[in-house]
Amino acid sequence: MAVHPDAQVHGSAVVEPGAELAAGVVVGPFAVIGAEVRIAQNTEIKSHAVITGRTSIGPDCVIFPFAVIGEIPQDLKFRGEQTRLEIGARNRIREHVTVNTGTEGGGGLTRIGDDCLIMAGAHVAHDAQIGNRVILVNNSAVAGHCQIEDEVIIGGLSGIHQWVRIGRGAIIGAVSMVTNDVIPYGLVQGPRGQLHGLNLVGLKRKGVPRVDITALRAAYQMLAQGEGAFMDRTKRLGAETESDHVREIVDFVTGATDRSFLIPQ
Repeated sequence: MAVHPDAQVHGSAVVEPGAELAAGVVVGPFAVIGAEVRIAQNTEIKSHAVITGRTSIGPDCVIFPFAVIGEIPQDLKFRGEQTRLEIGARNRIREHVTVNTGTEGGGGLTRIGDDCLIMAGAHVAHDAQIGNRVILVNNSAVAGHCQIEDEVIIGGLSGIHQWVRIGRGAIIGAVSMVTNDVIPYGLVQGPRGQLHGLNLVGLKRKGVPRVDITALRAAYQMLAQGEGAFMDRTKRLGAETESDHVREIVDFVTGATDRSFLIPQ
């Protein structure tokens, strides 16, 4: 067991031999840290949290009571193979969150980036790839193999179907079920999630210039109402646009995927 002298471990906590705790790590009462866990400096593990599996956690994170981080996948194909979970820096993982390691068939790695907020009761399944500054609101669930890009917000009680990609800056309204890919900056809402527009509030909060927001609005209208199939409209948009933000949507749609997209309404 490699516990830095400056780490603070409560007397009732269990830190298994082999775990690595860096300087400034705090482990609260009755927490459990597995043998293959690596925790970087100044991260706090609050009472009754469980960190297990081949899990690495970056610096300055806080993991709240009763979270279970790094348990095996909820996948019947899992046969005990050695897979991993990587969590970046400055994340806040609230009460009763569950995050699973990867599967051999899905690449073997579940990853969460930096500066995310994962609210109480949320779930991140095996092989999911979560970007930076993502917010998962209470009791939302990201299924296996999903790709959630930077600055996405997933509303409470929403479910993201396995293999779905959600582009940067998109927002998913509460109690939505998302079964197809979502373009960057998209706004999805409804029990059977539909693409209803752009995340204009998020764009403005980020300080995106008005000229780019105008270009995104025009691009959305072209995707919604232009001639030809959705993919044809997207390619035509890519040939005409000079906006980097619009180009991001084009690249997302024309990138490698075998899934359908939520089409602008």
